[in-house]
Amino acid sequence: MPEESLTKGERTTQTIVEAAYALFLEQGYAATSMRQIAERAGLALGGIYNHFASKEAIFSELIIEKHPFHEILPLLQAAPGDTVEEFVRNAARSMVGELGRRPDFVKFLFVELVEFNGRDIPRMFQIVYPQIAPLIQRFQTSRGELRKIPPYVLFRAFLGLFFSYYMTEYLLTGTPAAAMQENALDHFVDIFLYGVLATKEPA
Repeated sequence: MPEESLTKGERTTQTIVEAAYALFLEQGYAATSMRQIAERAGLALGGIYNHFASKEAIFSELIIEKHPFHEILPLLQAAPGDTVEEFVRNAARSMVGELGRRPDFVKFLFVELVEFNGRDIPRMFQIVYPQIAPLIQRFQTSRGELRKIPPYVLFRAFLGLFFSYYMTEYLLTGTPAAAMQENALDHFVDIFLYGVLATKEPA
């Protein structure tokens, strides 16, 4: 929403969220206090509580607002490809590329999983769910023979496999194993499309 169309209260809320976002990235969630967020936002400590009841409430707002799937799902939908293989290869590159531009999200995800036991994930799913159906259609209408796998399981496998690719790339950066990652994304795509058994490899 354009900033000029926001009310004063909405602008203040956005300022608080951005201040918390910067502080969480700079020094971590646990080390950040409500007082620090208020100071960064240019508010009195009491003023911040008019907008958020707690630091946890601010984080819940952030994990939804900053989630990369807001950008990733439209990119997946726009990925070119007339066949399933073309679509999957292009969509995987789009997803991994966007995640690569969002290293902040990894930090937020670990906080969400470790400190909040994935509390906000169901709410996130409800928000992105309407954007998933068109992607399922892309799988079903692309040329190419698909096994009889439930469509949402197929899409879940796609997200899971290529998110795990990104996570392992992120975790292996700077380690000796990183030197062995040449063409790793192409191999992940082949595994998604054809499995790991030699008899299932493409001709």
